[in-house]
Amino acid sequence: MNNYRDIIKAPIITEKSADLAQNHNTITFSVDVKANKTQIKQAIEKIFNVKVESVNTVNVKPKKKRVGRYVGKTNKVKKAIVKLREGSSIELN
Repeated sequence: MNNYRDIIKAPIITEKSADLAQNHNTITFSVDVKANKTQIKQAIEKIFNVKVESVNTVNVKPKKKRVGRYVGKTNKVKKAIVKLREGSSIELN
């Protein structure tokens, strides 16, 4: 990866991820499919200036979608669930 901002695409804001952020100091991001845990950790630490305790990743498989007679698939996505150390926080507004 050339740039840290190429690795981290966007935060994922759902009810479940908001609960994790509030109660467990854990933030969920959509990341590049080819990124590994070490690259994700380095990117989060550089972009947001925080310390990362652990990174868990989830590969989300594409789903089949259909519009009329045309069948296609959604894009595959990789999610990173990043646990921050005590005293570190990221504000996502």
